Amino acid sequence: MIQLTNRQARQFLLLKHGLLGEYKFNGKQGVMDFARQVGCIQYDPIDVCGKNAELVLQSRIKGFTKGMLAELLYEDRSLVDYPDKNLAIIPVEDWPYFERYRQAARRHAERYPEMEALITQVRDHIQNHGVLSSDDLKLDGDFSWQSAIHWSSGTNSSRSVLEQMYSTGELIIHHKKGTRKYYDFAKNYIHPNLLDASEPLEDELEHHKWRVLRRIGAVGLLWNRASDAWLNIWGLKADQRNEVFRRLFHEARIVAVSVEYMKDMLYCRAEDLPLIEAVLQNPKPKFRCELIAPLDNFIWDRKLINELFGFDYTWEIYTPAIKRKFGYYALPLLYGESFIGRAEIIAERKTGTLFVKNIWYENGVKQTTQLRTALNRCLQKFALFNGCETISAESMD
Repeated sequence: MIQLTNRQARQFLLLKHGLLGEYKFNGKQGVMDFARQVGCIQYDPIDVCGKNAELVLQSRIKGFTKGMLAELLYEDRSLVDYPDKNLAIIPVEDWPYFERYRQAARRHAERYPEMEALITQVRDHIQNHGVLSSDDLKLDGDFSWQSAIHWSSGTNSSRSVLEQMYSTGELIIHHKKGTRKYYDFAKNYIHPNLLDASEPLEDELEHHKWRVLRRIGAVGLLWNRASDAWLNIWGLKADQRNEVFRRLFHEARIVAVSVEYMKDMLYCRAEDLPLIEAVLQNPKPKFRCELIAPLDNFIWDRKLINELFGFDYTWEIYTPAIKRKFGYYALPLLYGESFIGRAEIIAERKTGTLFVKNIWYENGVKQTTQLRTALNRCLQKFALFNGCETISAESMD
């Protein structure tokens, strides 16, 4: 067992994510390196000042542009849209590990026999006309559909059939225009060695071990308790999770980490031991200021973040306006080794203005010259990321 102070645990997480000190990840290769480290980046279509996946990357990747992610997804095909922790972006080499989900989606199709003829129409249309969205082919059908593998549902026949074919892996997302998804045959873009691969881990326990180890790597430190970090791992109840942790620990694939003042044991991947050793030397890395995505891997477990950093974050996008403490799309604001507040920022693309609607600082935060300099640098970088030439600030509490 490794013992860390609270500060050392925070440093480990921040360094692991490339959020402290010099940038750890750089350019398109940096995007791939980070994606492979975390396994998946959660996707959300809402775009106030960048979509969630883009926000995750802009805080870590030196020189990141939105075009880099689009290229890796829709030109290089090194990444692919597919449900993991809810809707997500994963490295294409992980495609075979989700075959059990695609099989479940194929079985699920038996509940909708009326889809069979409609699926044939979609195949014919793509064969003859190429990529399509749900607006390009109006299918007649009267049924209510629910995805087997994520939250999508509805009564729009065209959208439902495309989503069903996407769930089974027959189609992939060819590209997006805003929130509109365009589909094509997966076989045109994913190498047959991956596309036709059988399930690598047919045993459910082995699959759970792979998923849990991957999620621990996605966050950096996790505990063996209920957590949003385990979302969408089918069949992973408390008993199964306990057995997975027991096996991974016995196989020396995870390491127990005790953090001062914390009751629960945390765990990291064994491959992160060199970073743990580096942190035990009490380094003094350079502080940066970064805006963190609302569904960032780093803060998947909000209770853990609250215990380690004393920062209680709720994404208030679904909170009624009258009940919000902060903004509709307020982003956590990180400075050095601490969360110093949250910021509501709107990218007004028509005018090329980054509108800083408000910044709410945590109690006790001193707005030093160093902090303000770092914050200004962060906002300038964020404006460039959003294609904005000017920054306008309304109020900062």
